[in-house]
Amino acid sequence: MTIEPQPTRVTSRAYARPPRTMGSNLLSRLLIAAIGLPLVLGFVWLGHWYLFVLVLAAGTIALHEFYAMTRPLRPIGIAGHAGLIGILFAIQVSTMTWALGSLLATIALAFLLKGLGGTSGSATVSVGTTLLGPAWIGFGLGFVLLLRDIPGHGRLAAFTLLLAVFADDTFAYVGGRALGRHKLAPALSPGKTLEGFLAGTAACIFVTFVALYHDRATYLSIGQAVLLGLAIAAAAPAGDLFESMLKRDMSVKDTGQLLGGHGGMLDRLDSILFASVASYYVILAFTT
Repeated sequence: MTIEPQPTRVTSRAYARPPRTMGSNLLSRLLIAAIGLPLVLGFVWLGHWYLFVLVLAAGTIALHEFYAMTRPLRPIGIAGHAGLIGILFAIQVSTMTWALGSLLATIALAFLLKGLGGTSGSATVSVGTTLLGPAWIGFGLGFVLLLRDIPGHGRLAAFTLLLAVFADDTFAYVGGRALGRHKLAPALSPGKTLEGFLAGTAACIFVTFVALYHDRATYLSIGQAVLLGLAIAAAAPAGDLFESMLKRDMSVKDTGQLLGGHGGMLDRLDSILFASVASYYVILAFTT
């Protein structure tokens, strides 16, 4: 019997999990990052099929968490996971055209399985939820592969994205806890503050600037690096808030406990899923 990881649901104040202190939560996050970040950067350094395997594994876990979170909406997991594999494989070996074809095939497969299964509930909601998973997670991670494959500077571009998102997330968390007074988006994520957002933005731009400074004469100029940092700093929190909106809609605090203080895999990837797309197209605009 397979035991599926369950998202953390908050049903009432009385039964909600007691909040961790800033120190214990930050320590947990730093420990996970100290182990995970070098591992991820190592796979990015190797690139090619090594990175594909890592991305596919992370995407599969994240999609599983997403479907566990949205189980009341009856997503069709087989169709969604098939779509995720198809999208990532198409991006790895072919073109975006075939990745879009995989997404469209997911719609057909989801409707077919929904009809054959004869399960209750709205087919529109079920298929829509099924499709959202591979579209959001598959393409978000697929653009990490596309960044790594940029001729000449793919490794640098992917490193910059990951380090900038990590800096943004860390400093937004610390800055918000230490200085936060004004809510950034209380309807979506009451814990996020404007002060934390500004701290994360400053850290994100600084890391992007430092990462690209050495190649300023041959790749992106200082001004372009700053603009790339701004794009990442805007897209990463947007990805975080998007996931927060979904979790709030489903009355879920975390998508899982796989990564300790970071929550589930999807909680760790949410910022990257938006920032990867923004990074790729900003770099594409500057280099073509």
